Amino acid sequence: MASSDPQSPATTESRLGRLAAELVELRERLRLGGGPERIERQHAQGKWTARERVAALLDEGSPWLEVGLLVAHDLYDGQAPAAGVVTGVGRVRGREVVVVANDATVKAGSWWPETIRKILRAQEIAMRCRIPIVYLVDSAGVNLPYQGGVFPGQYGAARIFYYNSVMRRYLGVPQLAAVMGPCIAGGAYLPALSDVILMVEGTSFMGLGGPNLVKGATGQVVEAEELGGARVHTSISGVAHYAVPDDEACVAKLRELVAELPPPHPVDLDVDARPGRDPGDLYALLPDDHRQPYDMHAVLECLLDEGHLDEFQPDYAAEMICGTGSIGGITVGVIANARGIVKDHRPGPPRFGGIVYTESAEKVAYFIETMNRHRTPLLFVQDVSGFMVGPDAEHSGIIRAGARFVEAMATATVPKLVLTVNHASGAGYYAMAGQGFDPDFILSLPTGRMGVMEGESAVMALFSAQLERLKAEGKVPDEDLRTRMDEVREDYDRQLDARFAGARGFVDEVVLPEEVRPALLLALSAALRNPGPHLGAFDLGSGGLAPTLGAPAARGGAGSPGGLEDGRGSDEGDA
Repeated sequence: MASSDPQSPATTESRLGRLAAELVELRERLRLGGGPERIERQHAQGKWTARERVAALLDEGSPWLEVGLLVAHDLYDGQAPAAGVVTGVGRVRGREVVVVANDATVKAGSWWPETIRKILRAQEIAMRCRIPIVYLVDSAGVNLPYQGGVFPGQYGAARIFYYNSVMRRYLGVPQLAAVMGPCIAGGAYLPALSDVILMVEGTSFMGLGGPNLVKGATGQVVEAEELGGARVHTSISGVAHYAVPDDEACVAKLRELVAELPPPHPVDLDVDARPGRDPGDLYALLPDDHRQPYDMHAVLECLLDEGHLDEFQPDYAAEMICGTGSIGGITVGVIANARGIVKDHRPGPPRFGGIVYTESAEKVAYFIETMNRHRTPLLFVQDVSGFMVGPDAEHSGIIRAGARFVEAMATATVPKLVLTVNHASGAGYYAMAGQGFDPDFILSLPTGRMGVMEGESAVMALFSAQLERLKAEGKVPDEDLRTRMDEVREDYDRQLDARFAGARGFVDEVVLPEEVRPALLLALSAALRNPGPHLGAFDLGSGGLAPTLGAPAARGGAGSPGGLEDGRGSDEGDA
């Protein structure tokens, strides 16, 4: 997110600091793509790298929320950094845009299964937020050894072109495509289904089949430039619209085209707004042991303008914090989990922060519904271990209260942003706007821990019967049992790591404390472009659950106002 990552050794003194330092190191490696040798090869061809193209496209000094940098970093023996594609949200000529850029230094920009998931996620952001999307195409097509996870299926490559078509026909989302290298086979439909196509002279190629395929299929011998170069498609076939001499001119033309788009509805940002506390304080505020308590109100002071939270029912069900504040001058409704022991005026023992009780579920459901009626965006700050269990909880109707919480969150049609601070466990993760409920953006600090349960709980679930039997017999676990228990703990710790979630696209980006506010503000200002209301695959604009594709345009402009179904899938091209 930030233009430069923190390097000070002081940031490694706390658990968050150590995790942040490891994240910085991982990011630096991933941003090299295929490595220095392949970067130099790209330069020798007269081409910029994907990240150089993105940097030149974005407004200088503006924030960049990269979505999915960590995806696939721990797969394929490390050969697919960022799944070979750079995706994210930034600003071009002052307006928010989504960018998709193939990284040709990674297996010639070919498509892995995770490449498709990243492209689909980027398209979904553009569709939900109704902001332009720019494709910087430089790809050899499908990574053939993995074609089974790329080509077929409901969320395979075809889904990209389906979303292309829906954006053109129904949503009116501007799509600009620059072919800045090869663009082969089915992949050629991505630019072809965009509104405007640019091609770079001498380095770009677009065709349903390359020279080798043409020779094998027809016996014709033809050079790539003659078959599908920039001049062919801008002066003979008419497929492309602009020919530019090099990458620099291409990016400049894209910026010009974005500037010519009709202006979006303005969002009043207070660029001078400051948080109540330095976000760097998070390094000290969050405990080294994730099980220990801390002051969530202090954490919110690092996020909100002037640190101000107008808390809703602060003395009731205080294990859940609800209230309104602002980020960059934009009012948000905040739902956060308090941590530690909470004792309010209710009878009975103290409550555990991070646990959702019947009263707190009812409180949050009411607050969400109120914010939704007021059209106030929602920010969920997750550190939730789950819902309370036991006879008292069940007798109090926690299942029904939890269902109301989930339903209120799921059907809220205002923008929803999520920041995972620590735990995101069990059904509490669902209720706090988990990914399955289509929040607009999900961010996590390096301390985020996403999973059904913690490792120690898993050990007890898996081995409690054996441990109880040994205890009854007056015995202790032998070395083999202790080893297996340790292996479970280690495996859970690995899967609970925020980097594991990032590698699988469960979060859009893992952010450092100093990056949180700029990332939230950019995500929030993008999400506010959505004319709403929307809910998954359905348009609620007419007051009913009409499928988006069948619904008429309602609020001016082209296309349906509704959102589109969420897609996480794979994709296609051709080598």
